[in-house]
Amino acid sequence: MSAGQQKVLRTEPLKEADARWTKLVLTTYADPLGKERTWEHAERRTRPKGSAIDGVGIVAILEKASGNEIILQKQYRPPLDAVVIEVPAGLVDAGESPETAAVRELKEETGYVGVVTESSPVMFNDPGFCNTNLKMVHVTVDMSLPENQNPKPELEDNEFIEVFTLPLKDLWHECKRLENEGFAIDARVGTLAEGIEIAKKWKL
Repeated sequence: MSAGQQKVLRTEPLKEADARWTKLVLTTYADPLGKERTWEHAERRTRPKGSAIDGVGIVAILEKASGNEIILQKQYRPPLDAVVIEVPAGLVDAGESPETAAVRELKEETGYVGVVTESSPVMFNDPGFCNTNLKMVHVTVDMSLPENQNPKPELEDNEFIEVFTLPLKDLWHECKRLENEGFAIDARVGTLAEGIEIAKKWKL
């Protein structure tokens, strides 16, 4: 997937009443010395009532005899005006656990059916800017199952996602290659790749 006809046509201020997904907030707080200060930040409007998280990122691994591969996506993101390399991800629904959301989103976005093996602690994407958070859910995909032989995504009409896989061991070098080709790298993908490289270097 290249940017193709996808491009930003214009940007303009967004009125509070028209904002569906986010809102801007001015928070007044006391610093460690007791001095009163303010902080501008954003908040999501979509977190379900009673839920501790906004969404999930999915580390989905294809179990192959030739070596394990990770499922990634190419998706155009208007805030960057670029195609971004991402892991499958999505928001949790009301009453839904992170693990259930991960299996559902993986099936919808990639067509693959997986099994959850682990979930991360709650993680915050950009805590100096917004309160958005997520759990990274680890999912294995058994490639011997019939449902994973010819996976078909179930995308919404406003979703344009290209699914691809890479050898997990090569993720760091593939991120560099993809960046050189003009793609933006989602922090979750880059951090995962860096973690693999650190584990290799320090023999963890």
